[in-house]
Parts: sequence; C-alpha cells; structure tokens
Amino acid sequence: MMSSGDLASEVEARFARIRDLVLALGLTADELASVDAVRTLLPAGNRAETEEISDRRDSAPNSRRRRRLVSGLLVAATVSALVIVFQWPVGRADLLAYWFGIPVFALERQRCLMGVDSAALILDLFRPPVDCSICRDVTAVDRVSNISSGTFETRYAYSARPVIVTDAMDDWAALKAFSFEFFRRIYTDDSPVLTSESNCQFFPYKTDFKNLSEVFQMSDDRARMSDGSEPWYIGWSNCDSIAANILRSYYKRPYFLPDLAESSKTDWIFMGSPGYGAQMHVDNVVNPSWQAQVIGTKLWVLEPPPECYFECQAQVKVHVRPGEIIVLDTNKWYHSTYITGSEMSITIGSEFD
Repeated sequence: MMSSGDLASEVEARFARIRDLVLALGLTADELASVDAVRTLLPAGNRAETEEISDRRDSAPNSRRRRRLVSGLLVAATVSALVIVFQWPVGRADLLAYWFGIPVFALERQRCLMGVDSAALILDLFRPPVDCSICRDVTAVDRVSNISSGTFETRYAYSARPVIVTDAMDDWAALKAFSFEFFRRIYTDDSPVLTSESNCQFFPYKTDFKNLSEVFQMSDDRARMSDGSEPWYIGWSNCDSIAANILRSYYKRPYFLPDLAESSKTDWIFMGSPGYGAQMHVDNVVNPSWQAQVIGTKLWVLEPPPECYFECQAQVKVHVRPGEIIVLDTNKWYHSTYITGSEMSITIGSEFD
C-alpha cells in the first residue's frame, strides 16, 4: 500500500507527464493554465499567477475546443490513476478486458461508491479511439431515397457516415397504428419489459419514471401534455417475445440494408412529448443501428468524438420527420435528440451487423 507521500509523488509525476504531453501537442502554457482542473492541481503559490493568466482566455472556437480536449485528457488521467493505484471504481484487469473486447466483465453494471452510475463515464473515457475519417468531410447528413442495398453498403452501412433514407417506411402499418395507447396494450401485466427485469433495459433520461409500468400508468392527458404537465422522454429495449412478434407485424426489414446483414432481435423504442429528448451521449452497443421516425419530428445534433475535434465540423444538425429512417453508428458519433413541433414522438429501431 502506498504511503500518502508516495501517492502524492506519483500523482505529481503523472500530472507532469500529462502537462508535457499537452504542451507537446501545441497548446500554450496560457491555454493550459486556463483550464479549471489545472488551476486546482497547481500549488497554491502559483494560483495568483494562474488567475491572472485565466483573465486573458482566448474566446476563439479553436481555443475552446482545445480547453475541452485538455479537460477530457485530465479527467481521463485522473480516472486512470484511480483505477491503476486504487482499482476504483473497477479493477485493472476488468478495465483491460473491456479495452481489448474480452467479454468477461459486465462493466456497464458497475456503480460508483456514491450511488451514481459510473458506466457512462468509464466507458466514454476508456473507449478505443475513433478513426476521424468517419466525420472529416461530413458537413450535413445526406438524405437519400430509392437506394440499392449495394450502394448503401458501400457508402453508409459500415463507414459510420450518417444518412437519412426518406422512403423506407412507405408500406409500414406502424405509421397509422403506433401510439401511446398501442404500446400500453401490447404488454401483458407480467411482461418483464414493464419492470425492467432480465435483459430488459429502461432509460428514464431526466424523468422520475422508475420503469415502463409507471410510464403506462400516465393518463392520456399527461402523456400528451394537454393538462399542462412537464415534457417527458423515455426509451426501452423490448425483451418480450410476444410483443416482439406483434411489433414486427407492423414494420418490415428496411429495404436498403445489405443483403447479408441481419438486424438484432431486440427492438429499441423511444417515446416522448415535444420539448424533450436525450442529452448528448455516445452509446455502448455492438453495431451501427437504424432508427425509424414513426410519429413526430426529432432534431438530432451530432458531434465527432473528442479526438476528432480538430479535423471535423464541431456539430451537424438534422431533423428526422415521420416516415424517415436515420442510420447512425451511435458508438462513434456523440448525439443528442430533441422533439420539435406539437406531436408526440415515437421511434423504433435496431442494430444491424
């Protein structure tokens, strides 16, 4: 076990290496000193000088991007030290297993000592770096129709380039059938989906709902916000085989998917009222995915991963309208959504290999 003095020396040495690396990447000492995390770590005697430097912060977009990148590096270094020295919040072996893709540990199920789900933070900080070719020339999301599966495979399927297909739902019964009441009816009282049992996942986002059962206990007025209620947005994975058979009678395999590609057996459904959506995040799933906008309109905001900030456009925004399908590798693109207009949003999607 390290003594407090040895630990302090180790932390200082690690910080010094990170500082040297950041300066070698081209940042100036002023820019480095403007990061709040750096100012906290500096000795007290240097803080007055640091505060004077911080008053001269450059407000240019590139400078903001640099500070954001440096902050990310420092947070990653701090968490790395916690894992390496204290094996907290996960062990070294478990983290290496995740990095190299060895399926021996359910990292996403681990929780911090403070009771906060640490999966998103850990998975984000230690995900493998992304090839920036996925976003280097992306300034807008392509919209296509009548695209062959061969062309889709060549241009979009596995390149991580986002695309919207505008005519893939023309013959889907879901366009007329899906509603809040429809989904409330397809699950039996003992469905594992309602209580998030087994492998079912439920995403409350920033609502107070604990499971899907609580969502479906809402009145129609509350669901549509006609009673003046706050906006809401939730998502879930359908692990109910009976409900899956019902759902798939209302939609078809998107015609543009590669001939040899197979969709996941799990459907993902996202539903909510105007004025809400999902915060900026990156997913931890295996494959790229498609998401069909059945009802309502949703604004997607895409951002490249931090390692691509200097090579790619900072943000790409696009509206996905009813009857359109967006295809996106959500493991690589950071993304947020926001329901616009006056109509409830319902989407369904799946991964494909």
